[in-house]
Amino acid sequence: VQLVESGGGLVQAGGSLRLSCAASGSIFSINVMGWYRQAPGKQRALVAYISPGGSTHYADSVKDRFTISRDNAENTVYLQMNSLKPEDTAVYYCYVLILTTVSWGRGTQVTVSS
Repeated sequence: VQLVESGGGLVQAGGSLRLSCAASGSIFSINVMGWYRQAPGKQRALVAYISPGGSTHYADSVKDRFTISRDNAENTVYLQMNSLKPEDTAVYYCYVLILTTVSWGRGTQVTVSS
């Protein structure tokens, strides 16, 4: 399974970005799709995930600002990020769970300037 992220970049505080992650390869049934992020000097942390049926979970730090969605037909997961803060600066990694295997993207940099 290959995951390709896009949509990262540099934005001012209060701005918005939309991340996308498309999965390809030997995909039979994707379970959970989601995003983690890793800020400089910190451990990778969960941002949000979404089930095949659309149930979502968010980290407290991004609730009411970020929205995760997915297109099951396109095997793609999205992360709409609004009201961005400098503390959201990190490398964002998408992941997918297929059966019991987790696959990761290579990451996309999000930088929020104050």
